[in-house]
Amino acid sequence: QVRLVESGGGLVQPGGSLRLSCAASGSIFSINGMGWYRQAPGKQRELVAQIISGVTIYYLDSVKGRFTISRDNAENTVYLQMNILKPEDTAVYYCNAEIRSGATMAPAKYWGQGTQVTVSS
Repeated sequence: QVRLVESGGGLVQPGGSLRLSCAASGSIFSINGMGWYRQAPGKQRELVAQIISGVTIYYLDSVKGRFTISRDNAENTVYLQMNILKPEDTAVYYCNAEIRSGATMAPAKYWGQGTQVTVSS
């Protein structure tokens, strides 16, 4: 069974930084895209950043220049370095990955449990 486990959320003051991590484990044959979504109270979940096949990178316009997504293929881990955080970045952040499991060889999208990021003074 494939699992995504996130860590690194918390409370930070405006202008501060946080680094989120998401590790995929289980019966993994290959991983295509990995990324981060977020959902603020009363709002729809939105894609924040994504790496596809280790090459294509997407960033939400409002985080460009402040957030950096990276991936460690050997560790099946994706990171989100968040700098110059703003109160509007407050949300639950979810890791997402498209993984071909070793058991079924079929690609599927998996989600982490979510980690709270709160930006407040």
